[in-house]
Amino acid sequence: MLTDTTSATSLIFAANRARGSVAFDVHLVNGITRRRHLHESGSLRVRFPSPETDSLSAVFVNTAGGVAGGDRFDINIAAGEGARLTLTTAAAEKIYRAESSPAQLDISLKAAAGSHLGWLPQETILFDRARVSRRIDIDLAEGASLLLSEIVVFGRAAMGERMLQGEFIDRWRVRRGGRLVFAETIRLDGDIGAKLARPAVAKGGVAIGTALIVPGDEVLVERIRTLSDKFGGEVGISAWNGFAMVRFCAEDAARLRTDMMAVLGHARGLALPRLWLN
Repeated sequence: MLTDTTSATSLIFAANRARGSVAFDVHLVNGITRRRHLHESGSLRVRFPSPETDSLSAVFVNTAGGVAGGDRFDINIAAGEGARLTLTTAAAEKIYRAESSPAQLDISLKAAAGSHLGWLPQETILFDRARVSRRIDIDLAEGASLLLSEIVVFGRAAMGERMLQGEFIDRWRVRRGGRLVFAETIRLDGDIGAKLARPAVAKGGVAIGTALIVPGDEVLVERIRTLSDKFGGEVGISAWNGFAMVRFCAEDAARLRTDMMAVLGHARGLALPRLWLN
């Protein structure tokens, strides 16, 4: 009887997990980027604010109100030749406590020759005992450009909350012209609070971030380093394989966000989404 009850509970839990997916592509029409095909399902939606330039902006909205254990969200975006697209989120994404299965986030971005893609979501906030596995796959044609920003916050410090236990797996793969130019997998699990306190990990910081800029070179690196005196957290930047990468770590999310905005403002590409400026 206990087995039957447990099985029934598991089925009910699985049936109530949020699912969401968005897939669309954009192309150039008379010099202006326009949406072409769009598919939405589940609790994930995308909206397109009125364009003010020849580029297009897209804003993701999670109507589930957050992400919990067992939830799954898929995003698949393609920018055609010469298109200019900026993607962001309506608010910070919150990852809540998971009892068993981790949440899964799969993101696929493709940019054709001459296109520019900006992936600039607002922060991802992990609550205590959250479990999430995220995968980001980026496929860039030769001549495409990319401005990508990701911020992860381990607990809301302003609310006196910290992420002590949980699991965070983040897998990134970047290809350019069909060739793998960057591969990284980050895994933090178990006593995450203690691991973040280690000097070699985050030295007590609760917010980390990464900016990926393609193309990127030493000239760009030196331009961003002129901001060093203004950074509130730790920031490191380097360039290789034709792209630049900036790493961020700070004691609170607000400080890191300010540093990130300063770096993105000095990088090539599109202007920051308005939602970042509110």
